[in-house]
Amino acid sequence: MRRREFITLLCGAAVWPLSTHAQQGERVRHVGVLMNIAEHDPQSKVGVSAFESGLTDLGWTLGSNLQIEYRWGAGDANRYRKYAPELVALSDVIMVVGGTAVGAVQQTSRTVPIVFVAVTDPVSRGLVASLARPGGNTTGFIEFEYNMCAKWPELLKQLAPSVTRAAVIRDPTEFSGIGQLAAIQSVAPSFAMEINAVDVRDTKEIERAINEFARTSNGSLIVTLSGSSIGHRKSIITLAARHKLPAIYAARYFVTDGGLISYGAALIDQYRRAAEYVDRILKGEKPGDLPVQLPTKYELAINLKTAKTLSLSVSSSLLAQADEVIE
Repeated sequence: MRRREFITLLCGAAVWPLSTHAQQGERVRHVGVLMNIAEHDPQSKVGVSAFESGLTDLGWTLGSNLQIEYRWGAGDANRYRKYAPELVALSDVIMVVGGTAVGAVQQTSRTVPIVFVAVTDPVSRGLVASLARPGGNTTGFIEFEYNMCAKWPELLKQLAPSVTRAAVIRDPTEFSGIGQLAAIQSVAPSFAMEINAVDVRDTKEIERAINEFARTSNGSLIVTLSGSSIGHRKSIITLAARHKLPAIYAARYFVTDGGLISYGAALIDQYRRAAEYVDRILKGEKPGDLPVQLPTKYELAINLKTAKTLSLSVSSSLLAQADEVIE
């Protein structure tokens, strides 16, 4: 029995059955995937589907000449540290979602190639040497630049002019939380908006913080992007509705789940582009020679049903800017 198959049986988590083999003489390649959200989260299926379809379009046959191993971090740094060695032992290339997870894999191996998505500021956090020449074993796709976060207070004020206060929901354990908050604070005075940073990591903290903040008037929420906010998004959306707090989010799927408005990078596009980098690495290119790429598309989404429940009128100019309007 080959070493990879033996380790896979021990871990008991192979996505594709080992009874499915490549054609005679064809080399089977192994790709690991470390996700930053939970397996049961509907959004994880969307990302996985985009990544797998990208590989299929490039000529790979899942379960034949390509085996994929998934691990689900659910925004938990301890899980990243647990799963990183497993994927390093099993994989020719690892696709990693989120900067904290990338750090955990790098601490395990500086040789197994890593392709990341949904990472902010990888140079400052020491994941790559530069965007143009990342060096080492890591490259990938930046989720957004921090100046994008400055759009959140602007859009929120445009939709809810009476707002004068905003609670910025962030995970203090996430490196990107600092940059997102700083960008928001830099523009908030221009919109006569007082900013309150709210550190939350679990459901109890979220409920306590939002309930407390909602006791005073003219409040709103700005929900920064993190594994925690993604995993707890339904709780946050429910609390925003309960307290009638206008809220802006960093990704479209918050709005499809009932949130008011979102502005952020088209993350699914990054999963497809990550498949292209994985393909190139499997065919012999080095990750350190592949430039880290910026987002190519940002999306604005608005939920008119939620706006109506908050008695908010959405202007025609804002609707014209939207990539998706949910009615």
